[in-house]
Amino acid sequence: MAHTSGNALVQWLVASLLIAMLGGAKAYVLCDIESNKLSLCYAAVTGSHPKKPNEKCCEIVQHANLPCLCRYKSILPALGINPTNAFALPSKCGLKTPPKCKVI
Repeated sequence: MAHTSGNALVQWLVASLLIAMLGGAKAYVLCDIESNKLSLCYAAVTGSHPKKPNEKCCEIVQHANLPCLCRYKSILPALGINPTNAFALPSKCGLKTPPKCKVI
């Protein structure tokens, strides 16, 4: 039961952050990424044939706390993000994907 309520809390927090972001609220930092920079990688993590990440996206990925981002992989689909695409970004940007982030 605690695991389920933990997932619900994470989903609620992310939803709240997205609402704040879309509402014009000040940028927040999640896993060392400023929310206003997330859109630079959106094309590389959505759809079944995502675009190659551009240089600015890779800069964001290089500075991100990847193990921290792994904690959010279960809610990515609710945000329109394909987890397989998202966790392929590090390797596409010349980094190693943390083992717990790999989508099978």
